[in-house]
Amino acid sequence: QVQLVESGGGLVQAGDSLRLSCAASGRTFSSHTMGWFRQTPGKEREFVAAISRGGGSTVYADSVKGRFTISRDNTKNTVYLQMNSLKPEDTAVYYCGGKLYYSLSYNSQDYDYWGQGTQVTVSS
Repeated sequence: QVQLVESGGGLVQAGDSLRLSCAASGRTFSSHTMGWFRQTPGKEREFVAAISRGGGSTVYADSVKGRFTISRDNTKNTVYLQMNSLKPEDTAVYYCGGKLYYSLSYNSQDYDYWGQGTQVTVSS
């Protein structure tokens, strides 16, 4: 199984940028679809973005299109989430997940393993 560790969260002001990183252990990382999800207290885990195995295809939630960019570097076993023009409503714990099946998915139930999460707080 692949282990994931997220980092890069923090406290920022509206309009600022952050880059989250998700470091993976395991030699099969490049064969897995990866995704970013976020969760706030009392709510279900929400899809943010996903990226294909080679990084050539991406999909985003409507709420972050044009502001967030997901990318990956398979030589470093790392997936990134560049977050620009942050809004207070982006405040959440952000989780990195991986799925064994190749297809992109916005359903958290399709993902097979997760990191521990990193907190992003955007103040107004």
